[in-house]
Amino acid sequence: MEIKALASSSKGNCYLVNDGSTSLMLECGIRYSDIQRGLNFRVSQVDGCLITHEHGDHGKAVKEVMKAGINVYTSKGTAAALGVSGHRLKTIKARKSFTIGTWTILPFETEHDAEESLGFLLVNKQGEKLLFATDTYYIKYKFPGLTHIMVEANYSMDILKENIAAGRVPAVMKKRLMRSHFSLENVKEFLLANDLSKVEEIWLLHLSDSNSDEQIFKQEIQKLTGKIVLVP
Repeated sequence: MEIKALASSSKGNCYLVNDGSTSLMLECGIRYSDIQRGLNFRVSQVDGCLITHEHGDHGKAVKEVMKAGINVYTSKGTAAALGVSGHRLKTIKARKSFTIGTWTILPFETEHDAEESLGFLLVNKQGEKLLFATDTYYIKYKFPGLTHIMVEANYSMDILKENIAAGRVPAVMKKRLMRSHFSLENVKEFLLANDLSKVEEIWLLHLSDSNSDEQIFKQEIQKLTGKIVLVP
């Protein structure tokens, strides 16, 4: 499995996942021109685009992606919020699996301030199993046999508290973050609740510009899991 991050932050998110046969785009929350460059202008090689929810940093380029001939897979609520329709739109439901090429994909509910946000469990024919979960403050499911994990680690509660105390972050932000994004502390709990024996690498996504520390996050998850940890 090859994973490539074109962007991963509050400004925009877009990832490419390829198993050697089928290439998927996860999110399209950056300018379409940047997606084209990230794909070396081989946009037609993408077999489908999965979108978790409607916020601009996840779905900004959805109309251009569809116009380029790529099917977009997202929930009915997200599609309505994005204002998209047409034959390139494939609406999906939580806990109803579907296939794109060599991938079988199981969407599941996430907890975010959006219409109908989803996470995705992707399994290919080689038996590799990828979890993609972003923009959620909690994941209620356990996932056996994961080989790759891409999970949001937006903020650290300690850093957030320091920033609020220093006046760098408004206190009202704390409640929204706690009810919509995954903290480092919750990521640790989630990882400990799952069987990581087959995991090859863990990707920490969507780090906050002001309430995170890439090196600390990476070190702490490496120490906790003993796995390769990547922060795009």
